[in-house]
Amino acid sequence: MEKIYITTAIPYVNGTPHVGHAMDYCLADVCARYQRMLGNEVRFQAGTDEHGNKIFQKAKELDIPVGEYVSENAKKFQEFIKLLDVKYTDFIRTTDKEHEKRVQEIWKKIKDHIYLAKYDGWYCNGCERYVTEKEYAENNGVCPDHQKPYEKLEEENYYFRISDFKDQIREAIESGKMLILPEFRKKEILKLLEESPDVSISRPKAQLTWGVPVPDDDDHVMYVWIDALTNYITILGYPDTDISDWWPAYAQFVGKDILRFHAIIWPAMLMALGLELPYTLVSHGMVLSNGQKMSKSIGNVIDPIEVLNRHGSEAFRYFFLRHIDTFADSDFTWEKFEDAYNNELANDLGNLVQRLATLCYKNKFELKDAPKLNLSEEYTAFMNNFEFSKAFDYIWEKIQAINRQIDEDKPWTLAKQNETEKLQKVLESEVTTLLKTANLLTPFLPETVDKIQRIFSGTITPPEEPLFPKK
Repeated sequence: MEKIYITTAIPYVNGTPHVGHAMDYCLADVCARYQRMLGNEVRFQAGTDEHGNKIFQKAKELDIPVGEYVSENAKKFQEFIKLLDVKYTDFIRTTDKEHEKRVQEIWKKIKDHIYLAKYDGWYCNGCERYVTEKEYAENNGVCPDHQKPYEKLEEENYYFRISDFKDQIREAIESGKMLILPEFRKKEILKLLEESPDVSISRPKAQLTWGVPVPDDDDHVMYVWIDALTNYITILGYPDTDISDWWPAYAQFVGKDILRFHAIIWPAMLMALGLELPYTLVSHGMVLSNGQKMSKSIGNVIDPIEVLNRHGSEAFRYFFLRHIDTFADSDFTWEKFEDAYNNELANDLGNLVQRLATLCYKNKFELKDAPKLNLSEEYTAFMNNFEFSKAFDYIWEKIQAINRQIDEDKPWTLAKQNETEKLQKVLESEVTTLLKTANLLTPFLPETVDKIQRIFSGTITPPEEPLFPKK
């Protein structure tokens, strides 16, 4: 048995959960459930990023004490994760006193790579980061993600010297010691690494009050990177305790928009601490809406909670884990979702379970022994390579094959002809194949698998309602 540590990016709590967060949670949950299937012990982190000016200003606008505001929003994310049927083991909030204390200790540990300098340049408030003159020129002075002009800022900040670690980071990425998935993102990161400047890690207290105080300097508070990125290790107890049982992380799941921070700044911080790099950074693509990037101004934002309220977690997980490619940008429309629900979940799987259970019930068939877990090489290759949407397609082909097999076997004809022995063998084969296939579905649709296993254990009785009633 191995100890496996899996992480998700912590969302900034100045807004409500969105589909990108759901992808992080669902992909990490599939990974965690698969590892548990293999008999491994899993720690699975989730959390919330709760410091910074945007949060402070939002609380002020709403006339709510900032501590109360972040607590309310952290609770929304925890409820959202529960709705998705995602089973994390550890939840961290960056306002946790233990985290704040450990972050200050981490600052002291890496202080040889920190320096104070004046900055005069361009800043995006939405991204909460400075941009280079090259980025400013390429984007015509406007942030492409937030559609707002960059601001001119001049202030004194502490900087973390990424330049001390660039060669080591490049070697780790090129050698695959820190694997970046998908492969094409690796090339993007290596290009960005060449141009990456040292990164600002503090703000003057006059500009930002809501943050962790910088050790030994009352005029500055920590800025997002040291505070937020270190959550992955402070939650394990670092630096107060030895974390070598769990670190390095088996997999860290992030959206492609924040991969650069996890693949450049985060490894530099780990190297400064003398810690190993994560084994794998898994970067998922964006969920598009009708082929366009989701935007409040366009009005095409898909609210994941609306999808969950309409169809529940299993249908949500089905669509977003199978029809949204694990690595590439993919499209969501209500039409596609409803089509997948009715024609695949309801027809392919729901109807299969219903008619096979009915055949068993009518013909008094009982399965003596449930099949043992048996994972094919193809399935394990997909899962071990984090190609979850491909693994899901592979499973679905097997479900469709069982439907075809039943049509070929025609057990109803065997029943009419009183070919009892042959009928029992056919039903045993079909039920066994279904249960073996259901086992493969466990990381993706755990609730559905549980129902299937209950239906076909002992006295087989068809469910009173279909697993997925047509909408």
